[in-house]
Amino acid sequence: MAALGSGGTRWRRAWLPALQLLRRGSKAVTRHWKAAHFQRQKLLALTEYLPPRPGLSPQCHPQPAPRAPREEGYARVLRAQLQDTLRASRMVAVCQYNSMAEEDLATLRHFLRRHGIHLKFVLNEVARPVLAQSKLRALLPLLLCRNVLLVSPEPRAREMLRLLKGVPQLVLLGACIDDTILSRQGVENFARLPSLEVSRGQTVAALSLLCSQTSSLLQRGPARLTALLDQHLRRLREAAATEPPPGQ
Repeated sequence: MAALGSGGTRWRRAWLPALQLLRRGSKAVTRHWKAAHFQRQKLLALTEYLPPRPGLSPQCHPQPAPRAPREEGYARVLRAQLQDTLRASRMVAVCQYNSMAEEDLATLRHFLRRHGIHLKFVLNEVARPVLAQSKLRALLPLLLCRNVLLVSPEPRAREMLRLLKGVPQLVLLGACIDDTILSRQGVENFARLPSLEVSRGQTVAALSLLCSQTSSLLQRGPARLTALLDQHLRRLREAAATEPPPGQ
């Protein structure tokens, strides 16, 4: 029996589970709400802060004047420079700018500068107030994204369109040429017009033609009358020369 008992004990030890789950009891909740002591409540009521009541309603006080937003010095300098540039330019074109390589941008600047056209990068926050107070206020709807300005003291629309044709990153939106707002199609039509010297020559030729036609019309009657009188006088002379003398 001792051997059997010892064998049974060894069997029980060998088959005990490695993980044993022990059930623990739940913790008691001790933080229940409890009313404060009567003396403590009186002390809290006496020491409670009461803000002073205003003598007048806040609506009766005069409202402070709104302060104008203070303009930064750098933005003021940029606006002054843009005003001077627009004042000295007869052609101002607005283009949409898409990202392009620095080398291509430098090359485009060089070719534009050869024709007297300058490329200006401006912020919409700087350009909008300047355009709103100038004759170019009709160009404000075009300043919606990243834009550049092509300015020139002379109307160089033909050269500008020829250069922009090979640069798809710059899209022409509109322009102001000689105080006239033009769309893209209007700029293209303006570029097809002859130069100012040729137009002046054609105008002078047309006016001269009208004057010469009027002069010829006014001189046609007297000239015909003179021709008829000369012919009549010639006939009279011929008749007098062929007529025999009175004695014969």
